[in-house]
Amino acid sequence: MDRTEFITATALVLFGAFVLGWFASWLIGRLTRPSPADLRDLERRLREAEHQRDAALAAGQDREGDLSARLAAAEAELASAMDGLRESRTEIEELRDYIERKLARR
Repeated sequence: MDRTEFITATALVLFGAFVLGWFASWLIGRLTRPSPADLRDLERRLREAEHQRDAALAAGQDREGDLSARLAAAEAELASAMDGLRESRTEIEELRDYIERKLARR
């Protein structure tokens, strides 16, 4: 086997490997390609999932709005209670001072 025959044989082997690889790739792609029915089912499931996601987002936003309103109401009640407590403490101090003055005069 001289140099030219060796190069030709190597080229033929490489070309055969290339053709065999291309054919295997095409065959695997053809066999693993999803059918149109599978694609329709996948699209239907995707639409259902998107609808559920949108519903969950809307429910989450509604819940967040409700909780924000409840938090604002609770904060308003807390502020009112703190104001009432502050006024009560001031009134108690005034009453203590009044009692101490009355007791001191006796």
